[in-house]
Amino acid sequence: MSFTGDLEHLPIVDVIQLLHATRKSGVLSVRSRKGESQLVFKDGYIVSANHLNSSIRLGEILISLNVITPENLEQALQQQQQASDDRRPLIVMLLEMGLVKEEEAYKGLELLIELTIVEMLTWKRGSFSLDVKNPATPDDYRYYPGKLGMEVNIDTQTLLMDALRIYDEKLRDGELTDEALDDDLPASMDLSGGGASLLSADDLGLADLDKLERRIPAVFASLDDRTSARSGEEEMPAETTPGVTQVEGEELLAFLEKPVRFWAESAPTGGPVPSVILFTPDEILSYCITTVCIQEGIHVFSSSDEQDLEHIADQFLSKQRTPLLVIDRPGKPDGLSEEKIISLRQQLRKQFPGIAIIQLAPPLDYPFTMHAYKDGIRAVIPAPSLKERRNSFVPDMKSFLEALLEFLCGFVPSPADHLVGRLRTSVSALRGMKEAPDIAFALLQFIADSFERSLTLIVRKDELIAEKSFGIKGEKERGAAPPLGLRIPLASPSLLRTITEEGSVYFGETTDAIIREQLFPAIGAPVRSTVLLLPLRSFGKTIAVVYGDFGRNEVPDVPVDMLEVLANYAGRALEYAVARKKRETPAP
Repeated sequence: MSFTGDLEHLPIVDVIQLLHATRKSGVLSVRSRKGESQLVFKDGYIVSANHLNSSIRLGEILISLNVITPENLEQALQQQQQASDDRRPLIVMLLEMGLVKEEEAYKGLELLIELTIVEMLTWKRGSFSLDVKNPATPDDYRYYPGKLGMEVNIDTQTLLMDALRIYDEKLRDGELTDEALDDDLPASMDLSGGGASLLSADDLGLADLDKLERRIPAVFASLDDRTSARSGEEEMPAETTPGVTQVEGEELLAFLEKPVRFWAESAPTGGPVPSVILFTPDEILSYCITTVCIQEGIHVFSSSDEQDLEHIADQFLSKQRTPLLVIDRPGKPDGLSEEKIISLRQQLRKQFPGIAIIQLAPPLDYPFTMHAYKDGIRAVIPAPSLKERRNSFVPDMKSFLEALLEFLCGFVPSPADHLVGRLRTSVSALRGMKEAPDIAFALLQFIADSFERSLTLIVRKDELIAEKSFGIKGEKERGAAPPLGLRIPLASPSLLRTITEEGSVYFGETTDAIIREQLFPAIGAPVRSTVLLLPLRSFGKTIAVVYGDFGRNEVPDVPVDMLEVLANYAGRALEYAVARKKRETPAP
């Protein structure tokens, strides 16, 4: 296992793009409350899939597309089972028996992959792991280039675009439902993955197969029609620690099953939990760190490939979230040499100066520890070693995990991290809102988190009407104040009129006469004239403008781009709410 993480923090789209960009090969297993599905990658291309719904298999898809008959499928499956050790994937059997054409088989495969991705897009909580391809790969996912004479690699970017299109359409029409991030798992929930499919060939634009013009570079992998037998639960890789006795292993597992709850006690109220990128080839260390971090609510991603680190860090930073990077100690034969570790962290420090790095070190390596601090590493933590402290390995591992958690939970996130957490919460809340006033108020609440004073101005014909506010009729901690009732005409040229007509965001100092002569006398002028004017637009029109200033405080850094993203999402939520109402309103 070389790459693991959770969907709540790194959505499946980002995971797929990351594996494509780094040209990974292996089986990506994605688990949620519903069950488990897999995508198979070869050199960054998706070459097969296994849908959690047992009724969505390649053979059934080919039947639904009228490519084969149920009798053809049964015939191929029987020959497949009789082949014993020479057993080949279903698509190979169908091709060799002359029951399908190559282009039809590949289009059926493409549909299977798209169905699987669309299902995964609804999963907002869960985990993923990439198992690299090796000789022990199950028969479901074995490559047969020699027997097939070619490879089938489906265009990853095109698949993602198609899947996202279908997902958005189904979500808009109410035919798909996202998992809520704050929903608890019912004890009686069925994880079998059963149920009818919500999508068809028509939905994916494959009803007329002859019109599908898409370059398929080559392929093949795991096209078996068997249900995956994997349980969805990761087991501790005991085989990677031959020096640990069974008693010691049981002691360590017992420790891992009992969360210490550091984060629950020390996390700042309302702030985001830490995010960790773990770089280690040591599977037992990866398992232990990942397990305790997940139990404590800490987002953690583990990789054993140094080439992944840049891409993962870029994913975090693109979302205005700065992670902690934990680099494993040097060690052979599996780990990097000391020289390569030093070179890697120096490169990462130069490329990502804002990312704090924690270096794990051998217990007795004083020069390596000092060199790490010289390189500007935030902390160096001695890691347990079977070689240097065999008799105390398990107690050392337990003390190490407790110390690491203590450090991670005491790490103070930046203000931008806090805003990202608030943004995620606000977006989640907007999904379930059906009324325009609720959506506008949700946007106002988010602005009030960054600004001392904030106010919603509703657009009505040639004027703006002051609605609810924070921090204007009292301290903002007291909550929203009732509507002010102030009316601001838009007949004369002004900054407010420009924002309303053009729908652009404004953040900066203002000398606008209308704001100074009509708005400030009613709400009081701030010490600094730096203001925010954020339009809420729907169906191409501005329906409200959220105003914000800093009152008596100094002007801090404000992530205006993030505010604009939320305003755009609020506009889309409003459009969906209007469309939903139209569908629910009975025809006269």
